[in-house]
Amino acid sequence: MTKAMKSFWKYRFLMRELVIKGIRLKYRKSYLGIIWSLIEPLMTTFVLVLVFGTLFNKFKDPTFAVYIMCGRLLYSFFSSATKGSCKEIRKQASMIKKVYVPKYLYPLSNVVFNFVIFLISLVVLIPVMIYSQQMPTWMIWQVFPALIELFALSLGLGFILAVLDVYFRDTEYLWNVVCMVIMYMSAIFYPVERLAKSGHAWILKYNPLYCIIDQMRGGMLGYQVSLWEYLYPAAVAVVVLAIGIIVFKKKQDNFILYI
Repeated sequence: MTKAMKSFWKYRFLMRELVIKGIRLKYRKSYLGIIWSLIEPLMTTFVLVLVFGTLFNKFKDPTFAVYIMCGRLLYSFFSSATKGSCKEIRKQASMIKKVYVPKYLYPLSNVVFNFVIFLISLVVLIPVMIYSQQMPTWMIWQVFPALIELFALSLGLGFILAVLDVYFRDTEYLWNVVCMVIMYMSAIFYPVERLAKSGHAWILKYNPLYCIIDQMRGGMLGYQVSLWEYLYPAAVAVVVLAIGIIVFKKKQDNFILYI
Protein backbone atom coordinates (compact mmCIF):
# COMPACT_ATOMS: atom_id res chain seq x y z
CA MET A 1 0.00 0.00 0.00
CA THR A 2 2.84 2.39 0.90
CA LYS A 3 4.56 1.65 -2.42
CA ALA A 4 1.35 2.33 -4.32
CA MET A 5 0.85 5.64 -2.51
CA LYS A 6 4.43 6.71 -3.26
CA SER A 7 3.94 5.82 -6.92
CA PHE A 8 0.70 7.80 -7.08
CA TRP A 9 2.32 10.80 -5.42
CA LYS A 10 5.25 10.64 -7.83
CA TYR A 11 2.95 10.75 -10.85
CA ARG A 12 0.33 13.13 -9.38
CA PHE A 13 1.15 15.84 -11.94
CA LEU A 14 0.66 13.40 -14.80
CA MET A 15 -2.62 12.37 -13.25
CA ARG A 16 -3.71 16.00 -13.17
CA GLU A 17 -2.72 16.50 -16.80
CA LEU A 18 -4.61 13.38 -17.88
CA VAL A 19 -7.74 14.63 -16.13
CA ILE A 20 -7.45 18.08 -17.73
CA LYS A 21 -6.76 16.50 -21.12
CA GLY A 22 -9.85 14.29 -20.78
CA ILE A 23 -12.07 17.29 -20.05
CA ARG A 24 -10.62 19.27 -22.97
CA LEU A 25 -10.99 16.39 -25.42
CA LYS A 26 -14.59 15.81 -24.38
CA TYR A 27 -15.55 19.36 -25.35
CA ARG A 28 -12.91 20.25 -27.94
CA LYS A 29 -15.41 20.58 -30.82
CA SER A 30 -18.15 22.20 -28.76
CA TYR A 31 -18.70 25.95 -28.76
CA LEU A 32 -20.45 25.76 -25.40
CA GLY A 33 -17.71 23.66 -23.81
CA ILE A 34 -18.36 22.45 -20.30
CA ILE A 35 -21.56 24.53 -20.18
CA TRP A 36 -23.05 21.77 -22.31
CA SER A 37 -22.82 19.49 -19.24
CA LEU A 38 -25.41 21.81 -17.66
CA ILE A 39 -27.65 22.34 -20.66
CA GLU A 40 -27.83 18.74 -21.85
CA PRO A 41 -29.27 17.19 -18.63
CA LEU A 42 -31.80 20.02 -18.37
CA MET A 43 -33.02 19.40 -21.91
CA THR A 44 -33.10 15.64 -21.41
CA THR A 45 -34.96 15.94 -18.11
CA PHE A 46 -37.53 18.25 -19.69
CA VAL A 47 -38.26 15.68 -22.41
CA LEU A 48 -38.39 12.78 -19.93
CA VAL A 49 -40.74 14.66 -17.60
CA LEU A 50 -42.96 15.64 -20.52
CA VAL A 51 -43.17 12.11 -21.93
CA PHE A 52 -43.08 9.86 -18.88
CA GLY A 53 -44.83 12.35 -16.61
CA THR A 54 -47.78 12.20 -18.99
CA LEU A 55 -47.49 8.44 -19.49
CA PHE A 56 -47.43 7.63 -15.76
CA ASN A 57 -49.75 10.46 -14.70
CA LYS A 58 -46.91 12.22 -12.87
CA PHE A 59 -46.84 15.42 -14.89
CA LYS A 60 -48.47 17.40 -12.08
CA ASP A 61 -46.20 15.92 -9.41
CA PRO A 62 -43.73 18.73 -8.53
CA THR A 63 -41.10 16.23 -7.33
CA PHE A 64 -41.02 14.17 -10.52
CA ALA A 65 -38.51 16.46 -12.24
CA VAL A 66 -36.06 16.10 -9.32
CA TYR A 67 -36.74 12.36 -9.26
CA ILE A 68 -35.76 12.01 -12.93
CA MET A 69 -32.86 14.45 -12.75
CA CYS A 70 -31.16 12.55 -9.90
CA GLY A 71 -31.43 9.24 -11.74
CA ARG A 72 -30.40 10.78 -15.04
CA LEU A 73 -27.25 12.46 -13.68
CA LEU A 74 -25.99 9.49 -11.66
CA TYR A 75 -26.58 6.99 -14.43
CA SER A 76 -24.95 9.28 -17.00
CA PHE A 77 -21.76 9.43 -14.92
CA PHE A 78 -21.77 5.68 -14.29
CA SER A 79 -22.23 4.95 -17.99
CA SER A 80 -19.64 7.47 -19.23
CA ALA A 81 -17.02 6.51 -16.64
CA THR A 82 -17.25 2.76 -17.19
CA LYS A 83 -17.50 2.93 -20.98
CA GLY A 84 -14.56 5.31 -21.16
CA SER A 85 -12.41 3.18 -18.84
CA CYS A 86 -13.25 0.07 -20.84
CA LYS A 87 -11.32 1.27 -23.90
CA GLU A 88 -8.77 3.47 -22.12
CA ILE A 89 -5.81 1.05 -22.22
CA ARG A 90 -6.16 0.30 -25.93
CA LYS A 91 -6.64 4.00 -26.63
CA GLN A 92 -3.35 4.79 -24.89
CA ALA A 93 -1.47 1.92 -26.59
CA SER A 94 1.08 4.17 -28.34
CA MET A 95 1.96 5.92 -25.09
CA ILE A 96 2.20 2.68 -23.12
CA LYS A 97 4.61 1.22 -25.69
CA LYS A 98 6.91 4.28 -25.63
CA VAL A 99 7.32 5.31 -21.98
CA TYR A 100 6.71 3.80 -18.59
CA VAL A 101 3.70 5.19 -16.80
CA PRO A 102 1.69 3.36 -14.13
CA LYS A 103 -1.10 1.95 -16.28
CA TYR A 104 -3.77 2.35 -13.62
CA LEU A 105 -3.54 6.11 -14.14
CA TYR A 106 -5.39 5.84 -17.45
CA PRO A 107 -8.69 4.30 -16.26
CA LEU A 108 -8.39 6.22 -12.99
CA SER A 109 -8.00 9.58 -14.77
CA ASN A 110 -10.97 8.73 -16.99
CA VAL A 111 -13.21 8.10 -13.98
CA VAL A 112 -11.92 11.21 -12.21
CA PHE A 113 -12.49 13.60 -15.12
CA ASN A 114 -15.98 12.20 -15.66
CA PHE A 115 -16.61 12.64 -11.94
CA VAL A 116 -15.48 16.27 -12.11
CA ILE A 117 -17.89 16.92 -14.97
CA PHE A 118 -20.61 15.08 -13.06
CA LEU A 119 -20.08 17.24 -9.95
CA ILE A 120 -20.32 20.36 -12.08
CA SER A 121 -23.52 19.07 -13.69
CA LEU A 122 -25.12 18.72 -10.24
CA VAL A 123 -25.54 22.49 -10.33
CA VAL A 124 -28.56 21.98 -12.60
CA LEU A 125 -30.40 20.43 -9.65
CA ILE A 126 -30.73 23.92 -8.16
CA PRO A 127 -33.12 25.37 -10.79
CA VAL A 128 -34.98 22.05 -10.98
CA MET A 129 -35.52 22.04 -7.20
CA ILE A 130 -36.64 25.67 -7.31
CA TYR A 131 -39.10 24.79 -10.08
CA SER A 132 -40.31 21.80 -8.04
CA GLN A 133 -40.58 23.97 -4.90
CA GLN A 134 -38.26 21.63 -3.01
CA MET A 135 -36.08 23.04 -0.26
CA PRO A 136 -33.06 21.06 1.02
CA THR A 137 -33.53 19.41 4.43
CA TRP A 138 -31.13 17.80 6.88
CA MET A 139 -31.57 14.62 4.80
CA ILE A 140 -29.18 16.19 2.26
CA TRP A 141 -26.33 14.32 3.99
CA GLN A 142 -27.46 11.17 2.15
CA VAL A 143 -25.99 12.62 -1.04
CA PHE A 144 -22.40 12.21 0.18
CA PRO A 145 -22.31 8.44 0.80
CA ALA A 146 -24.14 8.02 -2.51
CA LEU A 147 -21.40 9.92 -4.37
CA ILE A 148 -18.60 7.98 -2.67
CA GLU A 149 -20.23 4.62 -3.42
CA LEU A 150 -20.91 5.64 -7.02
CA PHE A 151 -17.28 6.66 -7.57
CA ALA A 152 -15.90 3.47 -6.01
CA LEU A 153 -18.28 1.22 -7.96
CA SER A 154 -17.50 2.96 -11.26
CA LEU A 155 -13.74 2.84 -10.64
CA GLY A 156 -13.80 -0.85 -9.73
CA LEU A 157 -15.81 -1.73 -12.83
CA GLY A 158 -13.57 0.54 -14.88
CA PHE A 159 -10.47 -1.44 -13.87
CA ILE A 160 -12.17 -4.77 -14.61
CA LEU A 161 -13.52 -3.63 -17.98
CA ALA A 162 -10.15 -2.14 -18.99
CA VAL A 163 -8.50 -5.53 -18.43
CA LEU A 164 -11.23 -7.47 -20.21
CA ASP A 165 -11.14 -5.15 -23.21
CA VAL A 166 -7.42 -5.75 -23.71
CA TYR A 167 -7.99 -9.49 -24.12
CA PHE A 168 -11.55 -9.51 -25.49
CA ARG A 169 -12.21 -6.67 -27.93
CA ASP A 170 -15.96 -7.25 -27.88
CA THR A 171 -16.13 -6.17 -24.23
CA GLU A 172 -16.83 -2.58 -25.26
CA TYR A 173 -19.91 -3.56 -27.27
CA LEU A 174 -21.17 -6.06 -24.71
CA TRP A 175 -20.89 -3.45 -21.96
CA ASN A 176 -22.96 -1.00 -24.02
CA VAL A 177 -25.78 -3.57 -23.98
CA VAL A 178 -25.31 -4.23 -20.25
CA CYS A 179 -25.48 -0.49 -19.53
CA MET A 180 -28.77 -0.26 -21.39
CA VAL A 181 -30.16 -3.13 -19.29
CA ILE A 182 -28.91 -1.46 -16.10
CA MET A 183 -30.62 1.78 -17.13
CA TYR A 184 -34.00 0.07 -17.42
CA MET A 185 -33.42 -1.78 -14.14
CA SER A 186 -32.63 1.41 -12.19
CA ALA A 187 -36.01 3.20 -12.28
CA ILE A 188 -34.52 6.34 -13.77
CA PHE A 189 -37.57 7.63 -15.63
CA TYR A 190 -40.45 5.52 -14.30
CA PRO A 191 -41.98 5.42 -10.79
CA VAL A 192 -40.72 2.64 -8.52
CA GLU A 193 -44.31 1.67 -7.71
CA ARG A 194 -44.78 0.42 -11.27
CA LEU A 195 -42.15 -2.27 -10.81
CA ALA A 196 -43.23 -3.05 -7.25
CA LYS A 197 -46.79 -3.74 -8.37
CA SER A 198 -45.55 -6.23 -10.93
CA GLY A 199 -43.88 -8.30 -8.23
CA HIS A 200 -40.37 -7.60 -9.49
CA ALA A 201 -39.24 -5.17 -6.80
CA TRP A 202 -36.30 -7.48 -6.08
CA ILE A 203 -34.71 -6.15 -9.28
CA LEU A 204 -34.33 -2.76 -7.63
CA LYS A 205 -33.41 -4.16 -4.21
CA TYR A 206 -30.41 -6.04 -5.57
CA ASN A 207 -29.33 -3.37 -8.05
CA PRO A 208 -26.56 -1.37 -6.32
CA LEU A 209 -26.87 1.50 -8.79
CA TYR A 210 -30.58 1.92 -8.00
CA CYS A 211 -29.81 1.89 -4.26
CA ILE A 212 -27.27 4.68 -4.82
CA ILE A 213 -29.74 6.65 -6.94
CA ASP A 214 -32.41 6.29 -4.25
CA GLN A 215 -29.96 7.63 -1.65
CA MET A 216 -29.44 10.66 -3.87
CA ARG A 217 -33.17 11.12 -4.31
CA GLY A 218 -33.71 10.76 -0.57
CA GLY A 219 -31.15 13.48 0.08
CA MET A 220 -32.68 15.87 -2.45
CA LEU A 221 -36.35 15.15 -1.74
CA GLY A 222 -35.98 14.84 2.03
CA TYR A 223 -36.88 11.23 2.82
CA GLN A 224 -34.90 8.56 4.65
CA VAL A 225 -33.87 5.44 2.74
CA SER A 226 -33.50 2.04 4.34
CA LEU A 227 -30.28 0.82 5.96
CA TRP A 228 -30.05 -1.82 3.23
CA GLU A 229 -29.67 0.89 0.60
CA TYR A 230 -26.58 2.18 2.42
CA LEU A 231 -24.87 -1.07 3.33
CA TYR A 232 -25.57 -3.14 0.21
CA PRO A 233 -24.15 -0.77 -2.45
CA ALA A 234 -21.25 0.10 -0.11
CA ALA A 235 -20.37 -3.60 0.22
CA VAL A 236 -20.72 -4.20 -3.52
CA ALA A 237 -18.59 -1.13 -4.31
CA VAL A 238 -15.80 -2.23 -1.94
CA VAL A 239 -15.77 -5.80 -3.31
CA VAL A 240 -15.85 -4.66 -6.96
CA LEU A 241 -13.11 -2.08 -6.35
CA ALA A 242 -10.92 -4.66 -4.57
CA ILE A 243 -11.40 -7.18 -7.39
CA GLY A 244 -10.71 -4.48 -9.98
CA ILE A 245 -7.44 -3.42 -8.33
CA ILE A 246 -6.23 -7.01 -7.89
CA VAL A 247 -7.09 -8.08 -11.45
CA PHE A 248 -5.61 -4.93 -12.98
CA LYS A 249 -2.40 -5.23 -10.97
CA LYS A 250 -2.01 -8.90 -11.89
CA LYS A 251 -2.57 -8.41 -15.63
CA GLN A 252 -1.08 -4.98 -16.35
CA ASP A 253 2.42 -6.24 -17.22
CA ASN A 254 0.98 -8.29 -20.08
CA PHE A 255 -1.00 -5.45 -21.68
CA ILE A 256 1.83 -4.53 -24.03
CA LEU A 257 1.63 -7.99 -25.63
CA TYR A 258 -2.02 -7.55 -26.67
CA ILE A 259 -2.63 -3.87 -27.37
